[in-house]
Amino acid sequence: ETCLVRLETDDGQVGWGEGQAPVSPRTTASIVEDLCRPVLLDRDPFDVEYLWYRLYSAMRERGHITGFYVDALAGVDLALYDLLGKALDVPAHKLLGGRFRDKVPIYAGIGGTDPEKVAQSASEHVDLGYRALKLHLRDSNRRILEIASAVRQAVGDEVELMVDVHGTRDVSSAIQLGRGLEKLDFRWLEAPTLAEDVHGQAEIASALDMQVATGEWLRTAWEWRQWIEFRAFDVAMPDIARTGLTEGKRIAGLLDSFNLPFAPHVGGGGILSVAASVQFSAAIPNLQILEHSHGAHAGKGRIASSYPEPTDGCFPVTDGPGLDIEIDEGAVAEFSA
Repeated sequence: ETCLVRLETDDGQVGWGEGQAPVSPRTTASIVEDLCRPVLLDRDPFDVEYLWYRLYSAMRERGHITGFYVDALAGVDLALYDLLGKALDVPAHKLLGGRFRDKVPIYAGIGGTDPEKVAQSASEHVDLGYRALKLHLRDSNRRILEIASAVRQAVGDEVELMVDVHGTRDVSSAIQLGRGLEKLDFRWLEAPTLAEDVHGQAEIASALDMQVATGEWLRTAWEWRQWIEFRAFDVAMPDIARTGLTEGKRIAGLLDSFNLPFAPHVGGGGILSVAASVQFSAAIPNLQILEHSHGAHAGKGRIASSYPEPTDGCFPVTDGPGLDIEIDEGAVAEFSA
């Protein structure tokens, strides 16, 4: 599930965006219709940064400064960049400041509970050209290390490996797990403890030599500020279908001023989320790597007649206009029925 946003100008230009909503997309859609739409009507779409800030400011005094409301703003923002890119016949990354790279490196996410099966899946992904993999694991530390060891043995030393435990550890057990993963030369430990525990994550990041990655739930530069102040992570993972391109670029600039890398989260985002993340990743100096779901990609693309496709562990950066994706409105209607 996700929430798609379609914007149309009075001369017929159309832009598509996505406010990531893997649960309750109608909530996000209602915010777009009831709160964003009245602000957007009769506005100049080229005022894209102003419109994000105007929409954000409209509800900040009421306390709606994150969550579904900002997801809705992200959907509108992505649609505006798609619209402007198509109107000007330039890719969105040019509107964001230009291309820093011709290829966006990606890692593939895999999961499972059986060491042998996870290791086999990892080997299959490497055979497909991936040189970085992330394991989604929620088991005990002992079990996670068994799986991690099996994967490392299967793929060898040249493949970059990460683990995401989805906030399931307290501080001490996260540090214990991280030290075990360091012995296996894993690149990062992701979301080690509760999303609210900035102090705990700072303690974990300080204790480990490996990277601590986090932040898919943080949507604005204001939210990121205290995490940066506490040095509570080593690599930031905002989600572009939750921040939008406008605020995502602002977060990237803030991170870059502290010499911190950006590894965009995609997770349950749809194909527009993927396309926007590729455009964003092309346009920032401090990109580390982009998340990708190999097995879900074709399914996400069922609402589009053309969309970004990875090859050899990277998304090529192309010059198609806007988000470089053609949405099939008939397919959207079919899936929305």
